[in-house]
Amino acid sequence: MQEIVISEKEAGQRLDKYLGKFMPYAPKSFFYKMMRKKNIVLNRKKAEGMERLKEKDIITLFLSEETIWKFQKNLLDDKEKEKKRKERKAEKKKIPEISIIYEDRHILIINKPVGLLSQKAQSKDISVVEQITAYLLQSEFLTLEELNTFHPAVCNRLDRNTSGLIIGGKTIRGLQEMNLLLKERAVDKYYLTIVSGYIKAKQKITGYLIKDHNKNQVRIIETPSRNADYICTEYEPLCYAKSESMTLLKVKLITGKSHQIRAHLKSLGFPVIGDGKYGDMQLNKKLKQDFSLTHHLLHSYEVQFPKLSGCLSELSEKRLQAQIPEEFLKIIKEVFPEKYCLFK
Repeated sequence: MQEIVISEKEAGQRLDKYLGKFMPYAPKSFFYKMMRKKNIVLNRKKAEGMERLKEKDIITLFLSEETIWKFQKNLLDDKEKEKKRKERKAEKKKIPEISIIYEDRHILIINKPVGLLSQKAQSKDISVVEQITAYLLQSEFLTLEELNTFHPAVCNRLDRNTSGLIIGGKTIRGLQEMNLLLKERAVDKYYLTIVSGYIKAKQKITGYLIKDHNKNQVRIIETPSRNADYICTEYEPLCYAKSESMTLLKVKLITGKSHQIRAHLKSLGFPVIGDGKYGDMQLNKKLKQDFSLTHHLLHSYEVQFPKLSGCLSELSEKRLQAQIPEEFLKIIKEVFPEKYCLFK
């Protein structure tokens, strides 16, 4: 027999999902059969698997150690755990230092630098998820054992070369409630960028985005299409530099689709400077010579939260901002000097 007490981080997920993580090599049918026979019970009562786990819930497994181990064979024994700890310690040296903007029991918000992936694309990649995980392990908020049934994750993603605010979940409940909030578009997200051309007035624009997954590129069309997603973007010009024919923009992302801001502005004739995928190649070449700019200038600058309760109550009506990268600030200082004091 084995008893498992659910921690705050694990609470919020379904019982059957939890069991699938705890014994990853067991078929789902095994869990349901054991629950029917009361060999797996929740808080001493018969369970169905659909129950949402709460902190301090007790799962009792009336199973032999051999059976549990057989279905846990990807988990580590003590010697392997120690080896893994040493590997993680060595790996931490490769992980960029985390820049925390906000933290509570359920949520962590960081300022992502240019060049860091939000989530790993390949097994050897280091991303924001690895960065958050390493931080939580080091601070002892999370243990290696807990990683078997819960893993930190991000609630929003930014392109590799887009910097700024990323929201991470430290608990299942935090992830679930924040993901729902973002899905309902209840969080206002603002970006700063510099585009080629003169934008005169604030405007809200809509369209439809089609993604080419093979090329990892999108295009914008004006009318609905079978494979197109509706998008909505709002922008406000902060300053125009006539000498460079560039506009400093504050962009409100209303829908959040892949490459939305860059492609939407390009479709209007205002490409983001430094953008190698959707930008003006001749202008980018000049910017590389003048400012050593090697990537697009797009920064997730600010988030504003609505009135909240529950596990997100500490974020209620908060407005958070992320410091602009030095390279971005340098160009603002030289091209839009009158606005530099607002962001330095």
